[in-house]
Amino acid sequence: MKNHPLDLFHYCPKCGSELFEINNFKSKHCSNCGFTYYQNPSSSTAAFILNSKGELLVARRGKEPAIGTLDLPGGFVDNGESGEQAIIREIKEETGLDIKEVKYLFSIPNIYRYSGMDIHTLDMFYFCQAEEGAVVKANDDVAECMWLPLREVYVERFGLRSIREAVHRFLQQNC
Repeated sequence: MKNHPLDLFHYCPKCGSELFEINNFKSKHCSNCGFTYYQNPSSSTAAFILNSKGELLVARRGKEPAIGTLDLPGGFVDNGESGEQAIIREIKEETGLDIKEVKYLFSIPNIYRYSGMDIHTLDMFYFCQAEEGAVVKANDDVAECMWLPLREVYVERFGLRSIREAVHRFLQQNC
């Protein structure tokens, strides 16, 4: 399990024992207290937002991973949130937009490199509508926001694998 998140955990989080060993590809088990820790994917969201001109809202990443590349607005789901609640919150945090409609499209499994560790994620993609004429302003971990005509959206400019795959699928269906 090279670069697997479980490689970083050497002691049982419940009892502190060193008898915390690989159980299978997604878990470690403590033979001292019987606790099994499962490393399941983190949930993440991303949005396709089109304006009335048919332009897609894209963001430029302001932080690693893939700093400086294009991205879609979105982010990680917090505890107690649904995917829909998370995408509405993330869009507001990153762009200032209030979302009036959210429609689930599809999901893609991904590996997100963070702090030298590979985090397995399940990235959920949504089509969202904002109020017409709303002002977009880059915030949080977004360096810049821009509206691009779909004919000027190039998959290779997006830095994260799942986002590239999702943009490719979206463009195939909408161009």
